[in-house]
Amino acid sequence: MSNEEQDKPAWQDQGGGVKRRIVVDGEKLMLVEVHFEKGGVGTLHSHPHEQAVYVLKGTVRFTRGGETFEVKAGEQTLVPSGTTHGLVALEETLLLDVFSPPREDFRY
Repeated sequence: MSNEEQDKPAWQDQGGGVKRRIVVDGEKLMLVEVHFEKGGVGTLHSHPHEQAVYVLKGTVRFTRGGETFEVKAGEQTLVPSGTTHGLVALEETLLLDVFSPPREDFRY
């Protein structure tokens, strides 16, 4: 394991082939890595936070509001506050989620 990996917080298992870890926890924003095994599901949900999703590796089928589309490595999408969204990983995928304000419910 590299020193960089050792400095990051441990992964938190979310079940269903999904795990996450907070990599930046600031006063006004939060960055979270989320790893999905192929077929892993981010169930449909909404929250008051604005969220940017950047795909670091892999491909997901993303649903936002009434639309469904694919987001691949190097691509991103924005989820406005209060918008229902979710995804299915079409292959092993690593996302970087950015939340503003930070997700208090993610802190441990």
